[in-house]
Amino acid sequence: MRRVRPTTPTPRQPWRAPQNQRARARTSPTRTTNSTAGNFQRRIRLVRMILAAALLVLVARLVDVQVIHSGTYQAEARSESAAPITLSSLRGGIYARNGSPLAVSIPTDDVVADDFQVKDPMKTALALSPLLGVPAATLAPELHRHSGYVVLAKQVSQGDGQKISTDAIPGITMVADSKRVETNANLASPILGVTNAAGHGAGGIEYLENKLLSGTPGKATVIESPSGVALPQSNIVDRVSGRAGQDVELTLDTQLQYETEQAVAQAIESSKAASGTAILMDVKTGQILSMANLVATHPNAAASSKPSATAASAGGVIPIGPKDAVNEASSNNAVTQVYEPGSVFKLVTFSAALQDGLINPNSVFTVPDQISLDGSIFHDADPHPTERLTATQILAQSSNIGTSEIAQLLGEQRLLSQVGALGFGKPTGLDFPGESNGLVATSAQWEPTDYVSLPIGQVDAVNALQVLDAYNAVANGGTFVQPKLVQATINQSGAVHATAASATHRVFSPSVDSELTTMLEQVVSSGTGTSAVVPGYTVAGKTGTAQIPTKGKDAYTVGAYMASFVGFAPAVNPTFSMIVVLDRPTPIFGGTVAAPVFSQIMSYALHRYDIPTTPGAANQGAAAQTPSSQAQDIT
Repeated sequence: MRRVRPTTPTPRQPWRAPQNQRARARTSPTRTTNSTAGNFQRRIRLVRMILAAALLVLVARLVDVQVIHSGTYQAEARSESAAPITLSSLRGGIYARNGSPLAVSIPTDDVVADDFQVKDPMKTALALSPLLGVPAATLAPELHRHSGYVVLAKQVSQGDGQKISTDAIPGITMVADSKRVETNANLASPILGVTNAAGHGAGGIEYLENKLLSGTPGKATVIESPSGVALPQSNIVDRVSGRAGQDVELTLDTQLQYETEQAVAQAIESSKAASGTAILMDVKTGQILSMANLVATHPNAAASSKPSATAASAGGVIPIGPKDAVNEASSNNAVTQVYEPGSVFKLVTFSAALQDGLINPNSVFTVPDQISLDGSIFHDADPHPTERLTATQILAQSSNIGTSEIAQLLGEQRLLSQVGALGFGKPTGLDFPGESNGLVATSAQWEPTDYVSLPIGQVDAVNALQVLDAYNAVANGGTFVQPKLVQATINQSGAVHATAASATHRVFSPSVDSELTTMLEQVVSSGTGTSAVVPGYTVAGKTGTAQIPTKGKDAYTVGAYMASFVGFAPAVNPTFSMIVVLDRPTPIFGGTVAAPVFSQIMSYALHRYDIPTTPGAANQGAAAQTPSSQAQDIT
C-alpha cells in the first residue's frame, strides 16, 4: 500500500480581488453619486411641473375671476357693501274745487353729517347753530357719534339748506326731503286726513288717495361697511329719480267750508254741544261742497271760553283749534260715527206708504196720545187728546203714534225693504277710511214693538251722510245719487282727469216724490222746522230730536239728545241738500238748535251760487202762528 507523505500545509494568503474587479470597485462611488444626482434632477422636474401646474391653475382662476365671471363677483362684492336706499318723491297736492290748495308738499332739505369727516365737532356745531336754530351744545354731541350718518335737522327750508351748502362745511351734506302743509290752517282737516312720519297717508283723503298722491319713489345705492356705517367719500350710485305724485281735486268749496265750520262752531258754543256735524251737497251730482266736523275741546268748553263767546255774539270769527273751545274732530264724524236718527228716519215710513198707495198726503188718521203694543205702552212726547190728523200733519208735527199707525199698514218686510232702498245699513259709496255702514234691524231681530221703535228712528243706527243721502233722493226727484268727494286728478303734465259721475238708482216715483216734497215743506211752514226758513227761498225738510242710548245698557241716557235738521232748497227744483247734527245741545230740540244753522249755511250757499229766489217764498212760515210743539219731535 502506497503511503502518502504528509505535506506541510501552505499558509493561507489573503484574498484579493482580480484586477478588473478592483478597478470596478474603485469606480462604484462615482456611480452612486450619479444615481443620487439623477434622482434629485427628477425631483426638481417634478416640483417644477407641480409649480407650473399650480401656476396654470392660478392663472386659470384669475382669468375666471377677472374676466369670465368678473361681473358676478363684482355684483357679489357690491351686494356686501352696497345698501339700497329709497329716494322720496314729492307728494301730490290736495286742492279744492276751484283749484285753491288745501294740502301741499313743500321741498325741504335734511341736514346730514358724516361725523368721520368732521375734524372739529364744536367748531362745526358753532357754524351750524345759527343756520339751524339749534344750540351748539345740542349739535356737538351728535357730531361725536361716529356712525357716519347723523341727521342733524329735518325739513329745513331749501333757502337755509342752500346757505349751509354754500358755506361748504366739511362733512355736512343736504338730503332732499319735503314737508306737508295744510294751507288753510286746519280747515277741513278731518276730511284731508294726515300723513305719517314716512310721508304716507294715515287718514282721510291722504290715506284714501295715497297711491296717487305718493307717486313713484326713486332709488339709489350707497356704499357702507359691514357694520352699516357709510364709507367716507363714497358716492351714491345707481340713482334712479322718482316721479312726483298726482294732485287730487276735491268737490269742497273752501269759502263755503269755512262758513259751514263757523256756523257749526257758533252753534256748539251757544248750545254747549259736545260736537257738531254739517254736510252740504249738490242735489244733482252728489258732490259734497262742505263737510264740517267739530268738537268741543272739553266739557262746558263754550261756557268757559269768554273771548270766543263774545265773538260769536258779535258775529265775529270763531277761533277753531286745539287751544280753543272748539276744534276740528279727530275723524270725519259725518261718516265714521253712528247715532239713532230719531224723527228724521220717519221718511222711511212715509215714502214707502206713499209708494205703495197705502196713504196720500190727505189721508186722515185717528191719533191717540198713546197706544199699547205687545204689552208695552207707547206715547207721543207731548201729551194731547185724541186727534184727527192727516198724513201731512202727522209728519209736520212729528207724531210718533201717528207714524206708527202708518208703519203697521206697511208691515215688517216692507219697512225693512225701504230702509235698505234708502241706503241705510250700506256703504255710502264714498269709500272714506273708517266709514261705518251703520246698524239696522233685520227680520231675525224683529219684535212687535219695532212697529213703533223703527219708524221713529230708535232701532237703527246710521251716520249723518246716510240720512242726507236719503233726503237728497227726495230733492233729486226720487233718484238716489251716490255722494262724491273727489272731483278730478291732475297728473305731472297738468292734464285733468275727471272722476266718474256718481252712480244713481230710483227709489220712488216722481209722483210720490212730489207728494213727499209738499209734505216736507209743511214741516218748515207750520211744523217743527220753522226755524229752517231761508228768506227768499222755499225749504223742505225734517227735524229730529233723538235720545242717546247708554253705552253697554239697554236704556237711554237721561237728558242726552242728538238734535238734527235735514232738508233741501229751493223746495221746487232743488239745488242743495243739507244736514246739521248737534250732539247733546241745550236746548235739546232739532227745530230749535239745528234748524237755524241749516238756515244760515243754506242761505249763504244759495246766494254764493246765485240761485234765483222762489216766488212767494217770503210767506213760508208766516202761516204758522204757533209752530208745532218741539217736544213732539222727541223720540
